[in-house]
Order: sequence, then structure tokens, then C-alpha cells
Amino acid sequence: MTYVEYKMLNPMQKFGYKAKKFLVSVPKAIGRFFKAIGLGIVNFFKAFAKGIKNYGSTFVKGDWATKLSYLIFGIGDLSKGKIYKGILYFLVEVFYIFYMVSFGGQYIAKFGTLGTVETHTEKVGIVSKTVFGDNSMLILLYSVVTIVITVVVFAVYISNIKDAYKHQVMRENGEKPTSFSHDMKEFLDGKYHITLLSFPVLMICVFNILPLIFMILIAFTNYDKAHMPPGTLFTWVGMDNFGSLFNLVEGAKKGKTFIELTEWTILWAILATFSNYILGMIVALMINKKGIKLKALWRTLFVITIAVPQFVSLLLMNQMLQTNGALNVLLSDISKMFGGGPVEIQFLNSTTLMARATVVIVNCWVGIPYTILSMSGILMNIPEDLYESARIDGASPVKTFTAITLPYMIFVTTPQLITQFVGNINNFNVIYLLTGGGPTTQDYYQAGRTDILVTWLFTLSMTSQDYGLAAAIGILVFIVCATISLIVYNNSKSMKDEEAFS
Repeated sequence: MTYVEYKMLNPMQKFGYKAKKFLVSVPKAIGRFFKAIGLGIVNFFKAFAKGIKNYGSTFVKGDWATKLSYLIFGIGDLSKGKIYKGILYFLVEVFYIFYMVSFGGQYIAKFGTLGTVETHTEKVGIVSKTVFGDNSMLILLYSVVTIVITVVVFAVYISNIKDAYKHQVMRENGEKPTSFSHDMKEFLDGKYHITLLSFPVLMICVFNILPLIFMILIAFTNYDKAHMPPGTLFTWVGMDNFGSLFNLVEGAKKGKTFIELTEWTILWAILATFSNYILGMIVALMINKKGIKLKALWRTLFVITIAVPQFVSLLLMNQMLQTNGALNVLLSDISKMFGGGPVEIQFLNSTTLMARATVVIVNCWVGIPYTILSMSGILMNIPEDLYESARIDGASPVKTFTAITLPYMIFVTTPQLITQFVGNINNFNVIYLLTGGGPTTQDYYQAGRTDILVTWLFTLSMTSQDYGLAAAIGILVFIVCATISLIVYNNSKSMKDEEAFS
């Protein structure tokens, strides 16, 4: 379709054309995404092969000190006068050897089995004595810590070799290594970003990376209520947890629950995201319309709504929507005024449709104010000359909205939409505090009709203690969120044409 033909379409036809174009581009985008992953893997192995080659060539070209650095950290730096750095490298090696001998090695040795000796009771005469065996949880945890430490030490090992060869070349060229005071000044000047980011990166590794690796490994074990250390052991089960989630054989509750809750989770994320976005946009347009009085008051009221903690609003809504809650009492009073009887509508635990519709509506109440504030800021920053040009050309208000306001808002808020969509996939508060996952059903495995994957994961962890299955669900949720986010963002105009509205 040419540009002129496109401009001749009415708004609905343009929407249909864009929707069709988007749907057609999705398979190609997915293909490009997985192609990029494949190229990334290939590049990784190429870099690895290059590193092995450099590792060998450095050994061949190195002098005695550089060659000895392959066994003893820091020898190359010490021989070239880089004393403090050589000592630090050497201390890292000493610490690592001491750590492995005294602590880490015993856990790595049991990593393949996660323990073989169970806690049991022995009788010594007439006295029963508890003999503690292996603890699978500690074995897995400390093995992960040891593996991470080993990776860090290996990086230090490679750095030690590179540094030794670097100072060898400097010595051959008649140069001297930099002093300790010079290096410290560099960390407060040219390398100041390293100084500032070192501590945050360390904390991210400790509190994010380590737990993430641990959770991923848990997904490949049978860690549940029946295999609870230290009383009993758990072990590796491979892909069994993932297989149970995709087992659609009749009577397999886990597979049915996962598929149906995934469908509801995606539907919920779409409804929650776009209902807040569209309704928030409408209210923001109304507030910012010329001629509307007390604009500051309306914005302040919505800010006050945000100031109330979300969990307080949701718990209050939960009480208001109960059978004997405030809403039913009000409806009963109105009904009695017209000669009717009491009203007892079960908003949260009657039918699936009623409960799901209720959580979507209540989510609008807690979510729309955020959209209104962000939209108000965007509307106030749309260049006025665009509207002036449209008025000169005789464009109607509807045409101005569809041609200027809406495209500009979508362009600016695409990253926000992606964030909200992913946030709603993981929107634990609204579902858990409002319905608790209900209405309950025997058709699902440890889940209710309004549960989404993240609340099901929580129930599996905290109630049924099925940690392996919960970890597998967490991994799948991450894969879905990451894939959707990357594909949509990389194919959005916000990323491809950053200067479109500048």
C-alpha cells in the first residue's frame, strides 16, 4: 500500500491495516529474536575459542615469570616491580585454596547427588540418638556459592596472566609499571565509574545473581514437602517439573492448571494494561482540555489516590465486596426503598466470570491514577505548533487526536506499556489481596479460578511447599516476559525511530 492510499483510509481502516501489519510481523520478529540468540551463542563460542588461542600464545611468548604466573598468581607482576598487585593476586590464590580445602570442596564433591546420607535415629542401649546426615539445601546453596567464587577466581587468574604479559612487554620496551599512588588516582579520575559501581555490582551479585542461580537449580530437583531437609534429602530430577507442567493427559491436573492459568494470565495482563491505559488517557484528555476549570484540583485528587498504599485500597475493596460488605448493604437499602428484598451479590467467590471481571474493574481503580499523571505530562509537552498546523489545514478534533495526539502518546509511552504489561503478568497484589485466587475449584492443582501464574507460584511455595514446581513456573514466566518485552520493544517505533517527534 502506498503512502497516499494509506492516508485515504478512514481511522478504522487504518487501525485494521496496522493490526494486520503487526500480526504479520510477529512471526518474523520471533524468528529474528531466536536468530539473535543463536548468533549470540555462536559469538560466545568464537570468543571462547579465541581466548583459548590467546591463552596458549601468551604462554609461548611469555618469559619465565609469565609462564610461572600460569601456576602461581602474581609472580609476573612481582618480578616486574608491580609489587602491590602481585601480592593481591597471590592472596586471591591462597584464599581460594584455603576456602576449597576447608569448606567449599566438601560441598562441590556432593553436588552431583545432593547428599546420600539421610538423618536417622540410632539406638545406643536404651537411648535413642539422632544422627544428622547430609543437608541437600546446604549442599546446593554452598555449591552455588563455591561455583560463583570459582568463576570469579578464574577471571582473576586470566587477568593475572594478561597483566604479567603486559608488564613483560612494557619491560621489553623500556617502560616502567605505574606506581600504587598513580593507580589510586586513576580510580578517582579516569576509572571513577569503576569505583562508584563496584559496590552496587557486588550487592547485585550477592542478592540477585546468587538467588537467581539457586532458584534455577531448584527447578531441576524434587524439593517438596516429601523431600524436606534436613529430615530427608532431595535430588536431581532433570526436566520432570517442566514435563509435568506440559502434561495434558486427561487427569493430569498440573498440566491443565498451568495451561489454563497461562491463558488467564495473558488475558488478565492485556485487560489490566489497556483498560488502565485507555481510560487513563481519556481522563487525562478531559482534565487537560482547554476550558476545564480547577485542573490542579483534579490532578491533586488523583495524586492523593496514589498516596494511599495499594494494599490498603485492595484490602478495603475486599471487605466492601463481601456478601455482607458495604456495597451489598447499600444495594440492599436501595432495593428496600423500592419494595425489594436484601441484595447479596457474591462478587469475589461466586462465578469465574464475576470474580475475574471484578479484579479487572478494581485494578482500574488503583491503576488509572498513575496513567493519568504520566499522560498529563505527555499532553503538556506535545508541541503546540503541530496542533496549529492541523487547525490551519482544517483538521477536525477527531482527526487531530488520531493523527497527532494518539501517535505521539503511543510513541512516548511504548516502553511504559511494555513495563506495565510485564508488571501485570506479575501483579501479585491485586489478585492475592482481593480474591486470594478464588473461587476455589477441584479442577486445578493448588490454584483458584482467578489465580495467575505468580500467585499460583506463591501458593505452591508457601502452602504446599512444592518448591521445585514453583521454581520451574518462575523460570517459564521469566522466559515469557523477557521474550515479549524484547520482541515488542525492538519492533516499536520508539526504538527504531527515536527522532520521529523531535
